[in-house]
Amino acid sequence: MLSRRAALMIGAGLAAAPMLVQPVLAEGGLDTSNSAPSDLSGLTRIKRELVAPPEVHEHEQVALGGPRIVEFEMRIQEKEIQIADDAWLQAMTFNGSVPGPMMVVHEGDYVELTLKNPPTNMMQHNIDFHAATGGLGGGALTLINPGEMTKLRFKATRAGVFTYHCAPGGPMIPWHVTSGMSGTIMVLPRNGLRDQHGEPVAYDRIFYIGENDFYIPRDQNGAFKRYPDHGEAYPDMLEVMNKLIPSHVVFNGRVGSLTGDNALKAKVGERVLMIHNQANRDTRPHLIGGHGDLVWEQGKFNNPPAVDLETWFIRGGSSGAALYQFRQPGLYAYVNHNLIEAVNLGATAHVKVEGEWNNDLMEQLVAPTPYDADLEIRTALP
Repeated sequence: MLSRRAALMIGAGLAAAPMLVQPVLAEGGLDTSNSAPSDLSGLTRIKRELVAPPEVHEHEQVALGGPRIVEFEMRIQEKEIQIADDAWLQAMTFNGSVPGPMMVVHEGDYVELTLKNPPTNMMQHNIDFHAATGGLGGGALTLINPGEMTKLRFKATRAGVFTYHCAPGGPMIPWHVTSGMSGTIMVLPRNGLRDQHGEPVAYDRIFYIGENDFYIPRDQNGAFKRYPDHGEAYPDMLEVMNKLIPSHVVFNGRVGSLTGDNALKAKVGERVLMIHNQANRDTRPHLIGGHGDLVWEQGKFNNPPAVDLETWFIRGGSSGAALYQFRQPGLYAYVNHNLIEAVNLGATAHVKVEGEWNNDLMEQLVAPTPYDADLEIRTALP
């Protein structure tokens, strides 16, 4: 149950800020009682078990037969997470991970999500699918209090990668999103991905990278503050958020989450589909030492992909996809190419690639060695 102090703080924030459209339009949600239910009894049902990023649950790249009803279940977890060696966040999460897990279906499938808000949580939550049509992306039909659950079904009518996020109304929306409540759903074309010529293309691996901007307050000594619960954190966090200057910009929930022992792995010759989501701010992914062979920068697979991009642009509130075939072994850095955010604030991942080096693509002709700089100067004089 929300503490009286937390309720007062959050209520004060609500009263002070302009409201967006409220996700629930009547008691109990939207009135759909006059709508005839869809008869989907003839469709096959399949249940997918969600997995934590950067992994993605098992799926087919080309649809097997006609449309299906694809069932998912997610629990909302409010919990403290460590986002850097010296910083903690009172996070709000889908299924306990930041970002929330990726869901994969095919165009024409029906997504059926069971969403649960355990009684141990403090907040109302919902889910807004950018891939869905109607009712604020499902937000109008999924707002639930602690101890409640709901079930939403929508038809995946457009192919691509799309953001989903929590959107409970007013100033709660940016707070919940910047506290970790966002993720991606991928709607594949039924016949799979196509290159710029319309020819089929497949991937050997998939990397799912969620980029988050966090706003952690500091104390009078400059140290990051730590809070016992969300209600205590809200006023200070709101003040930092409204300055639009993040304290951290990270991949998959914390600084270093995809580096060192947690680095992503691939092999020379493998085609890797890199999915990048940013629910709040613009970003610009770049693979140092590689390229985007095929890039769906706007994330929509029915549009022809761009070819051979060095850096691509992901709009805030969207997801994008890039396919790259690794050609050389070694350690690659995948970064937000605002290098201040990559190096100083945390938006860096590593990819360790195994295989044989190809000197035709790159070769060191002279190893680092001293040279006579004075001689170079003397011979350059007239």
